Amino acid sequence: MKWILVLAGSLIAAASTAAQGVREHTRLPRGSGTSVTESQAEALTLTIGTVSSRLVQSWVRAAGSIDRTNRVLSATVSGPEAAHIMVGQRVRAFPPSSKSSMYQAFVTRVTPRAGGVAVEASLSSAGRPNATVYVMEIVVERGPFLSVPNEAIIEEGDTHIVYVQQQPGQYAPQEVHAGIQGELYTQVLDGVKDGDAVVTFGSFFIDAEHKLKAR
Repeated sequence: MKWILVLAGSLIAAASTAAQGVREHTRLPRGSGTSVTESQAEALTLTIGTVSSRLVQSWVRAAGSIDRTNRVLSATVSGPEAAHIMVGQRVRAFPPSSKSSMYQAFVTRVTPRAGGVAVEASLSSAGRPNATVYVMEIVVERGPFLSVPNEAIIEEGDTHIVYVQQQPGQYAPQEVHAGIQGELYTQVLDGVKDGDAVVTFGSFFIDAEHKLKAR
């Protein structure tokens, strides 16, 4: 019996050591950086963005129909997004058959209904002739938040990583907690501070390089 207990203990210790090895292999080593040469940065068109307080906007999309005057669009918005629709919001609209024909409009009426709201928006100019259906993108301003460009964030399961520029050519991974994700920017709750420079375009290359060198 004693030797069985000793063997079991050895197996558990070995499994624990192996698991620790896997964790160390996959964990992003904080504090260490990845270097990128000037020629690599040029080849990648490496782009740097900033962490700053900015207006985070989300676009609520809906299918709208136009009235006989060719001026008023009507649509229904359902689900959680309906709570964010208000009179006065800006709307971008275009016929599905002609995405290049973009029209500006403003929400003029919001009527509650079961499961959502009915929305009317007035075009600033007459719509496209013979187009009866439009894609409506209602611009919802969620508020000014400390945020980063969406392209800066690398998602690994529930973890969000950005690469912070420590100095020109030197970048280090930093975990952030993300809040509201807008169309262009994502709110960050912690992990970075106002004024930090983060990699946007080219972040996946730097991430791959970092993980390769960490092996």
